[in-house]
Amino acid sequence: MSKWPLPEPMARALALARKAEAAGEVPVGAVVVLGGEVIGEGHNAPRAAKDPTAHAEIVAIRRASEALGRDRLEDCELWVTLEPCAMCAGAISHARIARLYYAASDPKGGAVEHGARVFEQPQCHHRPEVYSGMGEDEAAALLRDFFAERRA
Repeated sequence: MSKWPLPEPMARALALARKAEAAGEVPVGAVVVLGGEVIGEGHNAPRAAKDPTAHAEIVAIRRASEALGRDRLEDCELWVTLEPCAMCAGAISHARIARLYYAASDPKGGAVEHGARVFEQPQCHHRPEVYSGMGEDEAAALLRDFFAERRA
């Protein structure tokens, strides 16, 4: 547990990650914020939705786009509990998200500071500001416990 209170969007993303875990999904949650208000949120649901693209970030971006009635989210922030994969990083770029906050790094599947490093590629037309580490201990513990339970 962190010694500092988490910003509300990250606390909400962690609550969504716990909801995903309770549903048997990998515990990742995401929240899109505009002007301090949550306009879209989601958690991992590929198994329940029978949709391999139903990652927390994609679900949250879709809901935010629906709420705003537009495909560009240039004034928005995305708060997510795990470093986005290449698919989600691509969606973040295409949605023109202004700022990305993520809790835990993902050396195996992440594509922001690991792997493909999507935002560093010359083909990437939009690069959000990126901030990592807020809520990292809580998010990493959720993931560790989830996978340890499945390996037992």
